[in-house]
Amino acid sequence: MSRGVAIALAVAAALLALLLLLPLGGLVWRALSDGDVAAELGSGATWDALRLSVVTATISLVIAVLLGTPLAWLLARSRARAARLAASLLDLPLVLPPTVAGIALLSAFGRSGYLGETLGGIGLSLSFTTAAVVLAQLFVSAPFYVRSAYAGFSGADPRFEGVAYTLGLSRWRTFRSVTLPLVWPSLAGGAVLCWARALGELGATLLFAGSLPGKTQTMPLAILAAFESESGIAGAVSLSVVLLGFAALLLLALHRVTATAGAYR
Repeated sequence: MSRGVAIALAVAAALLALLLLLPLGGLVWRALSDGDVAAELGSGATWDALRLSVVTATISLVIAVLLGTPLAWLLARSRARAARLAASLLDLPLVLPPTVAGIALLSAFGRSGYLGETLGGIGLSLSFTTAAVVLAQLFVSAPFYVRSAYAGFSGADPRFEGVAYTLGLSRWRTFRSVTLPLVWPSLAGGAVLCWARALGELGATLLFAGSLPGKTQTMPLAILAAFESESGIAGAVSLSVVLLGFAALLLLALHRVTATAGAYR
């Protein structure tokens, strides 16, 4: 690689890094200069919203992993055109605006939705409940996991599974002992993206679950409520820094765990 090309690549990388990091640095600087972060950390409402975000995002991740892993494996191993079409359709929530996702969930599971009326007949109501928060987060975040898992299973050589079958291993033992270790980095990366997307979900949650403090008001919704309140941008900035710091710590911990597990697999 010539020196000119190396310099051009370095400049492009530096520009993108600045574009991504400067807004975050400005957010932290603004919060520290206003001095409201400590007050927000001591607020019970802040911790309620943060706890709800973490709990619902984690539940969404568990559901995505339990249901998305076999789905991704089946789609990757199938040679039918319908499987490739299904894989493409499952990516739709990735490109839909969050408001469209919220309206779609209301149309399906809302009190007047085509499934909501059936659920209401047996005494179940999903919209504007904590369960609605989980469902909204799952709808927008699960495709991140499924897409990553699908890429991992598609890239794994099926001949390894064939050898395991010839050695007498059952399908479940082959999947657990051969396939999963091969695709572990893809599954771990998809899980991190899925959890992070669920934690930051706003639009679909607002439309489908509302913003009820202690019940459906996640941290992103609390930030929006603070922005629209008397505290304005100052309160929203402080809450944003709290969420930023907490998410950064958890993501670093998740990356450390997945990297350690990958090293010993």
